[in-house]
Amino acid sequence: MSWSPVTLENWLNRQKGALDEVRGPVEAIIQEVRARGDAALLDYAEKFDGVRPNAVRISEQERDAAYEAVSPEIAEALSEAYARISRFHELQRRDDLWITETEPGISLGVKTTPLSRVGIYVPGGRASYPSTALMCAIPARVAGVGEIICCTPPPVHPLTIVACDIAGVDEIYQTGGAQAIAAMAYGTESIAPVEKIVGPGNRYVTTAKMMVRDIVEIDFPAGPSEIAIIADEEAQPDFIAADIIAQSEHDPLAASILITPSRNLADEVGTWITRLTAQADRKDIITQSLGRSGYLLVKDLSEAALASNTIAPEHLAIQVKDSLSLLGKIKNAGSIFIGPYTAVACGDYASGTNHVLPTAGNARFYSGLNVAHFTKTSTIQMIDKEGLELIGDIVEMIADAEGLSAHADSVRIRRGTL
Repeated sequence: MSWSPVTLENWLNRQKGALDEVRGPVEAIIQEVRARGDAALLDYAEKFDGVRPNAVRISEQERDAAYEAVSPEIAEALSEAYARISRFHELQRRDDLWITETEPGISLGVKTTPLSRVGIYVPGGRASYPSTALMCAIPARVAGVGEIICCTPPPVHPLTIVACDIAGVDEIYQTGGAQAIAAMAYGTESIAPVEKIVGPGNRYVTTAKMMVRDIVEIDFPAGPSEIAIIADEEAQPDFIAADIIAQSEHDPLAASILITPSRNLADEVGTWITRLTAQADRKDIITQSLGRSGYLLVKDLSEAALASNTIAPEHLAIQVKDSLSLLGKIKNAGSIFIGPYTAVACGDYASGTNHVLPTAGNARFYSGLNVAHFTKTSTIQMIDKEGLELIGDIVEMIADAEGLSAHADSVRIRRGTL
């Protein structure tokens, strides 16, 4: 394990390279699933997950049995998290239809329609992620999506099955990795294709999502995980170290960066990282992740904000004296956590915000998962004779200038001037 300074350039290059290395293997997996369907999914489960399911789909009996394997306390905690996440996402709902008169005789509006069938990806392997099932399915349900399916690697943990059930997932399939993305995009004997795929995953999953965008919509690149922390000399180094260790236990390719004007703070954080790593359950994964992490020294907090905006981190924690003032300078971040007691883990599970967020600098132009990801909009226009007279000359002149006389004539015939 090392805790050492990094340059902004090295950090950015490190984050960009992770996906390119697996493009070839992912392409081969996608083609195999397209050619062989369920058989390929079962073979890949045996190869990558060490288990060959009897069937691709989780049965209703297996869904019921999962509750017997989960303590009532955990099931209740998932239900409480469901309520908080739902409450926050209900605030994002838009009117399904609105029309307003913008000028005499001209009314414009928007019709919002939920998608019919979406697929959510819930990671597995190194851990179970019932929270991700909630985070992906809840905004889809709030949006009014007709069918929600889930793909997750086998063996599927009962917690994940229970979370899917609580969140209203219609179908659960025990397939993971790039092969699951291919199955949701192209379909197999068991899995009907979806209109959109959302959810985080490792670099194979993320690369697969990027490669199937020609036939299915996706949310954004989401994985491997990352955190940036802007902190000054008044921040608590043990809190910062704890957030870094928490992020690091996700995946060997997870990465953390502390941005600070205080060398003393960076050193204290390093001491705490060593202490907390020694007692961590997932020490091996954390140690590998810390090898991709480090601290960036800046001259002041304004420079820290500029660096953070360049990184565009998935998670951004702000632990400085005047956090709200610094917040005004932040432009690019998936989710922002302000103040010493706002642990990133709170957003992962129960505060209510969504933890499915863009990674690898993609927060420069993507938003985290929200209700709008599961809807599409159609604009509406209603124009009467008075309204047509109001804009008719403008339409005719521009159409004629473009050389599209039939466009102009479609207005002239209505005005009686053709």
